Amino acid sequence: MGNTKSGAVSKEILEDLKLNTKFSETEIVQWYENFKKQCPTGRITKEEFQTIYSKFFPESDANTYAQHVFRSFDTNDDGTLDFKEYIIALHMTSTGKTTRKLEWAFSLFDVDKNGYITKAEVKEICTSIFKLIPKDELADLPDDENTAEKRADKLWKYFEKGEDERVAEGEFIQGVLDNDEALRLIQYQPQK
Repeated sequence: MGNTKSGAVSKEILEDLKLNTKFSETEIVQWYENFKKQCPTGRITKEEFQTIYSKFFPESDANTYAQHVFRSFDTNDDGTLDFKEYIIALHMTSTGKTTRKLEWAFSLFDVDKNGYITKAEVKEICTSIFKLIPKDELADLPDDENTAEKRADKLWKYFEKGEDERVAEGEFIQGVLDNDEALRLIQYQPQK
């Protein structure tokens, strides 16, 4: 009694995810069953994640961006995503509040995980975002953001920092919240 059968999501993880996401118990259990089918080991490797992620961007090179996304979700730095990390990531990127999404975006841009982002890190992420944009959409970009470098420069200006300064998480979130242009620049929205 009280034992969960083998292969079921643990009560502890289930309760934790119900508390920390907007997903219902039924949704979490369904996600878990699908996760176990796709990942019988209970873990997703970076390579598996890149393969899954690339399916969302068939016209683009999503590998570099997927590596950064994976790094930001792998909160325990073990090189894999377990079910809990996967669901928290799914929640944050799909249904989370804007502030939570910006916390995640900050972790994406904080490539070296030191708690700050630099202009070089902004350029690195902008470069990976650029690889997501299909070639036919690149021609439609404004002149001041039609390369990864220009996009990084434009974004960096919103933080009002010098070339060698750095941005803390709170500054990043506030800077993006204060400016719709900055919010647009930190992501790629496929054309409809």
